[in-house]
Amino acid sequence: MLVETTMKYYDKKYDLNCAECMLVAVNEVYDLNISKQTLMTMASFGGGMAIGSVCGAATGAIAALGIMFTTERGHQSPHVREMTSKFLYEFNRRMNSLDCISLKEKYYECETRCSKMMIVSAEVLQELIEDYKDYYSINR
Repeated sequence: MLVETTMKYYDKKYDLNCAECMLVAVNEVYDLNISKQTLMTMASFGGGMAIGSVCGAATGAIAALGIMFTTERGHQSPHVREMTSKFLYEFNRRMNSLDCISLKEKYYECETRCSKMMIVSAEVLQELIEDYKDYYSINR
């Protein structure tokens, strides 16, 4: 479900960057009720934080983990750090990089843009959410 919703919002008509798209999709699929202002925080993370650094699809997914699994603060939510590490490890294992610039060199296509990264990010995120569902902190 997350992959399909992610790709729905990755359509050019929504005009979202990769990080925004991930968080918007997660918000819809998991009914998080994230505010517009919170969603706007992801604007700065597209394009590898505008310098080709860590992929926006990955940073958007990590933001979702923080929202979904932090009880109040990061230091009080040890699973968030563990999940972030696992997400980055698995994304890197599947894509052979975390960096936007090298991912785009290898996978970017004019018609589909960064679809490969979006799909892999959504898949890894969905797997982690399922694995850690007992620690889910929203609406507790």
